[in-house]
Amino acid sequence: MTNVIIRQPGYLPNLGFFKKIQSCNTFVFLDDVQFVKDRFDNRNRIRTKEGTIWLTVPIKRPVFKKNLNEILISNDIDWQRNHLNIIEEAYHTSPFFTTYWGSLRKILNTNWTKLIDLNIELIRYFMSVLNLTTHTVNSSTIKKSLGRSQRLLDICKHLDASCYVSGMSGKEYLDEEIFQDSGIKIIYENFQHPTYKQIHGNFIENISILDLLFNEGENSQAILASAKNF
Repeated sequence: MTNVIIRQPGYLPNLGFFKKIQSCNTFVFLDDVQFVKDRFDNRNRIRTKEGTIWLTVPIKRPVFKKNLNEILISNDIDWQRNHLNIIEEAYHTSPFFTTYWGSLRKILNTNWTKLIDLNIELIRYFMSVLNLTTHTVNSSTIKKSLGRSQRLLDICKHLDASCYVSGMSGKEYLDEEIFQDSGIKIIYENFQHPTYKQIHGNFIENISILDLLFNEGENSQAILASAKNF
């Protein structure tokens, strides 16, 4: 069975995002879908002594009706230094902070113009340290229809998928019949977040993958593998 998963590449994604990548043969970065404010395209949470804090990449306005791959970063403020300072303050005492800090700092200190380029560069780095070799492709490189379900189906057909893995919200909008008619099975995710060692108190889930890496190091690979996605 050839599984395909299609998702927006967000900023410093959480563990569940990388479980999606691990759960498929081809992962599609949905980069030509409309940018949505206040989600995860340009922000995510990390763990601090006080709980969690959002790290948000500032973007140039207006963003109305712009696709994710058209969004430009606003470099009028030194957001990179701010993010790095917050991350360092939050995790400098974690067991594996120094293992990843140099590479992360190098990526964030680069002068990025487009949000999509920053996001994908970070994701590829995290994939490498998590030993994820899943094939990836940008949706903008694939010819497809405009309709929501048909667009996803066209991507799956282009990639010779036998199965499309959807999030649970897909049950609300997917036209399952057109997938069935094309011989493509739909599976809905049922992700169960694993627990792991965290500094700063009681366990908090669904925060940036940075938290797992800084706390568990190479053991992050085993923890990710143990997580259930279906």
